[in-house]
Amino acid sequence: MTSKQRAYLRGLAMKLEPVLQIGKASVTPELTKAVDEALEARELIKLHVLKNCFDDPRELAETIAERTRSQVVQVIGKKIVLYREPKEKKERKIVLPVHKEK
Repeated sequence: MTSKQRAYLRGLAMKLEPVLQIGKASVTPELTKAVDEALEARELIKLHVLKNCFDDPRELAETIAERTRSQVVQVIGKKIVLYREPKEKKERKIVLPVHKEK
């Protein structure tokens, strides 16, 4: 993912409300499955790490992204934004800007 694509996704994510919260149980198989389903339905999601979760949000983001085969768009404070392209190109809801050669 290029920096322009990441910036575009960050702009889209500003308007999003968190769809899931990560609590003191941290990353569980149930959370991973819920994130996977949310990515399948929406492509771009925002997660909120609660105060009672003592894990580092950046490490949580990397772990979840690895398990769901998604990409970390950004981590700001206790907010995590993840993106994953759909398996079928025709189901795509978000069209990323393409890099143009000079």
